[in-house]
Amino acid sequence: MSLKGKTVIITGASSGIGKACAEEFAKQGANLVLGARQYVALCEIGQQLEQQYGIRAVAVGCDVTHEDDCRTLIGQAKLTFGKIDVLVNNAGISMRALFKDLDLNVLRQVMDINFWGTVYCTKYALPEIIKSQGSIIGVSSIAGYKGLPGRTGYSASKFAMQGFLESLRIENLKNNVHVMLACPGFTASNIRNVALNKNNEQQGESSMDEGKMMTAEEVAKIIVKGVEKRKRDLIITGQGKLTVFLSRWFPSLTDKLVYNHFTKEKDPLLR
Repeated sequence: MSLKGKTVIITGASSGIGKACAEEFAKQGANLVLGARQYVALCEIGQQLEQQYGIRAVAVGCDVTHEDDCRTLIGQAKLTFGKIDVLVNNAGISMRALFKDLDLNVLRQVMDINFWGTVYCTKYALPEIIKSQGSIIGVSSIAGYKGLPGRTGYSASKFAMQGFLESLRIENLKNNVHVMLACPGFTASNIRNVALNKNNEQQGESSMDEGKMMTAEEVAKIIVKGVEKRKRDLIITGQGKLTVFLSRWFPSLTDKLVYNHFTKEKDPLLR
């Protein structure tokens, strides 16, 4: 599928994978509707992409935890371009705390952004996606396949996202709607810096070695290629593929390997 002239909506487009996806879609000639809370940053990104790639880009201030904001985002895309071809549900937040220690508002906030943000945007975009026989993308995580210690809320939100989108795929088999789950492994971005701690505050510093991770730009190239080829599932890193395989066939062993992996974090939660 050629992306030239297609209308692509991206949530969480002001940084990380969302921003990288915006540039990669722009390279392919797609017009963009960029949503995030950081409206000024979005405007700057949109202007840069328009000048560099000759596409059109619209910035919309959007907090995906608010249903009305999501309705407005989708409505602006339809108003500006008259159609919607691709929705990339990328907005997300992580958390890092043992469940026994955390404020339950951490889980509520993570679910509101990662799960409900996907639901709201998809609900309002779906009629247009059906018309265009387009694509709905969920940027999930290996945490949507394997529960990760210290990330109970994050894993729960990604499991929920994946279940929702898989059900939606089956409901729309006869409509030729493409639904793709993209599951990066650990990616170098600011998601761990702004991850919520047990007190529902940003932890401020990554607990992992970001230098050894895949870049957001590398992930974005794979996601955009997956949209072009209308892929079903993308498990993007070798570590992720191994984790999914081992979890399916050797679940007890995988539990131990995951536990040991997370004892190696900076300031580990597990000892």
